[in-house]
Amino acid sequence: MAAIKRLPVHTKVTIGLVLGAIAGLVSQSAFTSNPDSLKWINDNVMQNVGGAFLAMMFMVVVPLLFSALALGIAEIGEVAKVGRIGVQTLALTVLFSSIAVGIGLAGVNLIRPGDAIPVEKRAELVASINASEAAKKGGAEKPAEVDPAVWGIVPKNPILEATRALSGGILPFMFFALVFGLALAGIEAEKALPVRAFLEGLFAVSQRMVEMAMSLAPFGVFALVFRTFSVLGFHALGTLGAYAITVVLCLAVHMFVTYPLALKFIAKLNPLQFFRQVRSVILTAFATSSSNATLPVALRVAEEEVGLPRDSSTFVLTVGATANQNGTALFEGVTILFLAQFMGISLSVPDQVTVMFLSIVAGIGTAGVPGGSWPMITGVIRRFGIPAESIGVVLGIDRILDMCRTTLNVVGDMTIAACVAKFDDKPSAVSTAD
Repeated sequence: MAAIKRLPVHTKVTIGLVLGAIAGLVSQSAFTSNPDSLKWINDNVMQNVGGAFLAMMFMVVVPLLFSALALGIAEIGEVAKVGRIGVQTLALTVLFSSIAVGIGLAGVNLIRPGDAIPVEKRAELVASINASEAAKKGGAEKPAEVDPAVWGIVPKNPILEATRALSGGILPFMFFALVFGLALAGIEAEKALPVRAFLEGLFAVSQRMVEMAMSLAPFGVFALVFRTFSVLGFHALGTLGAYAITVVLCLAVHMFVTYPLALKFIAKLNPLQFFRQVRSVILTAFATSSSNATLPVALRVAEEEVGLPRDSSTFVLTVGATANQNGTALFEGVTILFLAQFMGISLSVPDQVTVMFLSIVAGIGTAGVPGGSWPMITGVIRRFGIPAESIGVVLGIDRILDMCRTTLNVVGDMTIAACVAKFDDKPSAVSTAD
């Protein structure tokens, strides 16, 4: 028992996924002649256990997003004040994040991993989830929206948008956080200090709440996966595998196409030599799944191995550890569209553009703790009518995907540092590309 307690959370979540899948598959066969009993278990046991975990994730969405986005934008505002290096860093960060999310959305639309489920099985799952949602609401009709945001983006009352952040107000609320962060960066330092201190405290508390929620994840994932597999059977395995492959392929395209092109044509460096020199950074990021934990290694490698000037590389890498999350933005875009496909919900082009924008912003506002991206994802999917329970299918394999996207984040920081060094017209020890 002590050994189980010492297991890291991501291992426990994986165990919960595996056990939930096995139990769901067995139950589907065992209750073939008595489907009502299985339905009762799903609706009264698994629904409540999984719902408790999701509720913990939902209740942290508003404080986490507000504090993270406001602080992130305020920091970016300060970066812009630094001058040429700050502007170059921000421009490349937005450019690479946009390309990353574009690759992700293109990949998930081409591969369509969520379509692997037979239509009748999907309809059965959706009907089951919708029935549970209706029961929780008591069959009440959704009230008409009061005081809607202008253009659906600019809020008249941010407090109102905060109360309905999980039912359509997430975008206006995020807009308010962005404007608040910009305003915070524009006032005198002594006046901004207490506000920053409050936001930093709120962010730290929110991170701790995410960690507390993730402690329930093994049980929540077991329940959510049990329910999905008991309805979909082995079809869920194929869909889950297709989703993971889609994420990894999109990350690989950005890693081995976008970054090498930037290194060759912007930084004027040899991409193969660059990747050899940063291999210790890649391995550290993959092993720790943390940009912050990898930062000391990245700083040393940038100066000693790659030969980048210390002043600019230190600035770019330090900012990038928080603000440049290409891999996270790509992952969240792919996941949101996959869950829409999985639940049979069609997102229009404007909807997908909205997803793209939210995913880019999420690269700034995602907490740097295990599971930090999930409050953002759960908030956004509800905006498009995607049941929150659907995240249970993919949450269990998040650890390996987290390792991959963190690696992309850190290599992106190194690439931007190399490009900024070239813009700054300072010599580098790396051989230029032929």
